[in-house]
Amino acid sequence: MAEPLLRGLARVRGLILDDDTLVRAVGSGRRKGTTARWRRVELRYVDLKAGRHLQVTAYDDTQAHTSNHEVGAAARDAVDALLDEPFGNWHVETTTETHQLRVTRKQQALMHTSARVEQVAPDRSHDRAKDRLLPEDDPLLRALGITDAQGRTKPSRQAKYRQVEEFLRALSGALDDAFASGRLRTPTEDAPLQVVDLGCGNAYLTFAAQAWLARVRGLPVHLVGVDVKPQSYRHNTELAERLGVADRMTFLVGGIDDVELDRHPDVVLALHACDTATDDALHRAVVWGAELVLAAPCCHHDISAQLRRTPTPAGYAMLTRDGILRERLADTLTDALRAGILRLSGYRVDVVEFVESRHTPRNTLLRAVRTGRAPDAAAHADYSALVDTWRLRPRLGELLAEELGEGPVGERIDGPAGPGR
Repeated sequence: MAEPLLRGLARVRGLILDDDTLVRAVGSGRRKGTTARWRRVELRYVDLKAGRHLQVTAYDDTQAHTSNHEVGAAARDAVDALLDEPFGNWHVETTTETHQLRVTRKQQALMHTSARVEQVAPDRSHDRAKDRLLPEDDPLLRALGITDAQGRTKPSRQAKYRQVEEFLRALSGALDDAFASGRLRTPTEDAPLQVVDLGCGNAYLTFAAQAWLARVRGLPVHLVGVDVKPQSYRHNTELAERLGVADRMTFLVGGIDDVELDRHPDVVLALHACDTATDDALHRAVVWGAELVLAAPCCHHDISAQLRRTPTPAGYAMLTRDGILRERLADTLTDALRAGILRLSGYRVDVVEFVESRHTPRNTLLRAVRTGRAPDAAAHADYSALVDTWRLRPRLGELLAEELGEGPVGERIDGPAGPGR
């Protein structure tokens, strides 16, 4: 039920200033017609030699800015300044509850509070090296072979650990936005958060998401991993049983187009699905109406093949003359078109850097949160201009032509070297 905005923000203020129970607070988004100084802020308490301080990490478009404010007047002033910013959402976690405040278009506050599945203890450490979403001694990381028996990251697996951490940070930020916007409901034991990973492979990121969502965030969650390889199914099922999470994780053998779920997922993951398999995964996510989508594309052969077969637009010959530049252009065009199509499908999309994996040098992550709003005419015009200029037929655009209310755009020219599906 809506309440006056000042009253709702006063409740958030009280929760943040309780240094005994606050785990963390996040301000994000913006109110209609406004611009906040920061894209996102995170708050938590840290214990320094000088005593307990409120730590504020504020993010602009390029970097993070961290400041510490002594508990008392300094912390109150810092919180009041941030609450004066026109953030559209506040997400507050305490040791026993989670709170979501969303500012409505009428400038009122919608507040939702839910109890945690298990009480958690706040992390007051100031050591940023230890500020991990999954600590090194987590049993999952040992089971995945990322850390040794003493809980230390193996030298050869440092990159994998960084990838797990960066993926969880991307998931955390997007999840906060989806919860705070009110589009994603607060999960319960009877209706847990439904997450599906399409093309999960050996599912180390799927397992990391389950561990973090359930044990760190304290959310009821059920994950489904889908892959065409029977050996992946056997490996992942055995690992889930060994970790004691088989009742909260299900693995299926099948293609992305074939998977049938009892309930449409809230979150869809597609991490390094090869070539147009990423398009297939995004198509399923849109049709399901997933509130949150995280996709880290792998290779981009389809658009690359189309660039080789079609005449280069006037003025752009230097971009396609050399093979390496043409491949990089194909990467950029593919992910730009995917982001554009998702925006036309009612999603807010961020294209961000993702750490490199040992499987692929691609490090782009598409992070999409469903808004349900119809796209504006400019978004349609930009998409049409791009595909018409380069005479492209994006796979995702073909799959979603009916949902977008459009006929095919451009003309696909497939020769003998065309990618098979």
